Amino acid sequence: MRVVVTGGAGFIGSALCRYLVAQCGWQVVNIDKLTYAADLRSLAEIESAPGYRFVQADIADGDKISRVLDDFAPDAILHLAAESHVDRSIDGPGDFVQTNIVGTYRLLDAALTYWRGLPADRQKTFRFHHVSTDEVYGSLGATGLFDETSRYQPNSPYAASKASSDHLVRAWHHTYGLPVLISNCSNNYGPFQFPEKFIPLMILNAMAGRKLPVYGDGKNIRDWLHVSDHVAALRLILQHGETGETYNVGGRNEARNIDIVHQIISHVRDLSPNRTLPGDDDMIEYVTDRPGHDQRYAIDASKLENRLGWQAHYDLDRGLRDTVVWYLSHPQWWQPILDRKYDGQRLGTA
Repeated sequence: MRVVVTGGAGFIGSALCRYLVAQCGWQVVNIDKLTYAADLRSLAEIESAPGYRFVQADIADGDKISRVLDDFAPDAILHLAAESHVDRSIDGPGDFVQTNIVGTYRLLDAALTYWRGLPADRQKTFRFHHVSTDEVYGSLGATGLFDETSRYQPNSPYAASKASSDHLVRAWHHTYGLPVLISNCSNNYGPFQFPEKFIPLMILNAMAGRKLPVYGDGKNIRDWLHVSDHVAALRLILQHGETGETYNVGGRNEARNIDIVHQIISHVRDLSPNRTLPGDDDMIEYVTDRPGHDQRYAIDASKLENRLGWQAHYDLDRGLRDTVVWYLSHPQWWQPILDRKYDGQRLGTA
């Protein structure tokens, strides 16, 4: 297949590009604006592959996007470009509105024009796959799971911007006939994740012997999905999903934040050459909670599992251990980020 991936220099996007090019043999054009969290070094293994090309562009630049589509003539668009960090959305929601809402609109507009110009047989097979988040559903109580019929109730500027983009994509399908797919995933983790996110921040702090900041009482619960499981799901949904449908992608790995922290410390202590780490209680620092912090997310992936045959391969303990191993062995990737872009400071205090 010939596919355009937007946001392909980000964490999930780069994993998707690597997977589609190196493992699936697809032709990929990666469109990315290269904001602070993008990193072309994450694509080093495929940057010289004959089926891969990178284009620096803003998805809100409709004219440039249209030129790429006309030139490459893709069979599908996988839309991952987004501002994605909740804490940054609290500090500066404008960027999230511009990229996640306005950018998605401009991309949809360009995709619709491109799709209408295709021959009838290619119109039938073309797909626009929009990749979103479980945060659009808001916060769960102590029981229950989010499924594809759950009510939207976004509580952060990030979640609201992604909910808006979901609605735009659905509207372009029902109003204009654009063949779309939507997937909503739980929290991703794995190699090449920007250090502002929870798991890599905890790993790198533990490795350096710094305090591990835990919001509130640490009892907020998330469902964790290894990025390699996620990108395999995206390919499956794109190829076999039913247009107009939404598919939830979750790892069935619920855990409290504080328990994740203890697991990370244990793995770092076990795997790191630095065997002099203090006790867990001395390493953890409870800090003022994030404003509007949702208590619990959990995904019911039954639709994806039963209809398309997908299964997550990573349980949380194995996934965390493998991720710790990767960060321990790749300081050449994350150290320049800590030196030049983000040094672990607190974000999102409002």
